[in-house]
Amino acid sequence: MSGNRAESHRDGAAHPLLEIACDESGSDGENLTGGNTDVFAHAGVSLSEAAAAATVREIRDRIRSPAEEYKANHLLREKHRAVLEWLLAPRGPIHGRARVHLMEKTFFVVDRTLGLLLDDTAEAAALFRAGRPAFGEAGWRAFLLAANRLLRVRQDEDPVDAFYGTVDTLLRERPGTDAASVLGRLAATRHRAVAYRDGLRAGPPLIPLLNPLLPAIVRTAALWSRDGLPVHLVHDRQNMLTPDRIAWIEGTARRAGTGLAGLRLVVARDDARVQVADFLAGIARKIASDELNGRGDPALTALLRPYVDPGSVWGDARSGALLADPVAG
Repeated sequence: MSGNRAESHRDGAAHPLLEIACDESGSDGENLTGGNTDVFAHAGVSLSEAAAAATVREIRDRIRSPAEEYKANHLLREKHRAVLEWLLAPRGPIHGRARVHLMEKTFFVVDRTLGLLLDDTAEAAALFRAGRPAFGEAGWRAFLLAANRLLRVRQDEDPVDAFYGTVDTLLRERPGTDAASVLGRLAATRHRAVAYRDGLRAGPPLIPLLNPLLPAIVRTAALWSRDGLPVHLVHDRQNMLTPDRIAWIEGTARRAGTGLAGLRLVVARDDARVQVADFLAGIARKIASDELNGRGDPALTALLRPYVDPGSVWGDARSGALLADPVAG
């Protein structure tokens, strides 16, 4: 796989260093159940600066918009469909040189809720897929909203009471299902929720449970370091990426055995590689969201499929099967 390679000299010897440019799309902070988007996407591209600049120039030449800064929505317009297909196509400029990690936001909430309260996310997918049929649209929506309120950092009035009141109501109204069995276990975890909220009152955590960006960056580093090469990430500047959080990302990756050599922040408009990552993240978020909501375009979904991280955080079985690449690893 070709890319932008530099040299690492941290131990006194030269090692190849793969530089990956990254950006995200779909960030709504911790409002994962009522924000503007239902999918979060984090893209990484392995392009030289020259190749990325040529790709951006080609997109500009084909679209011919007067906008100073191009974004994914330029390519997503129907009149520019041919440009979008060219970018993603097997013979296009980023094929084999880019990956995107997807997060279905409501599933991420369920996964994090079970992780916090049960120390186990093994049943997250089963609960997510059984919840709506078991509790109905309104009941399941109430659970998702209550879980989001419980986990987010922002202080709310009685999020613990609201969450366990919702759980108790659903258990009374719809007992006897597999989903109710998981909720029954959650009903006995109030002490964990109280301790979690008490901790938030003592001060905001370095790593908010519901922020998808930080774990997505760790995952992106893991995707690109599988061949044993150290990876350096170049990321669009984000307020969330403080020095302490970057240190957490690097430490988490290192403990997981990922060869993350470092993370550097840049201004996207000054780095064509990050601009290409921004295009892919926005495109992937829109295509995945359309598929999730039953209005997918089969041709675009097929073009996106080779880019999708098989470890994406995705709960919906139907759309997940369509987005997943069976040969990706």
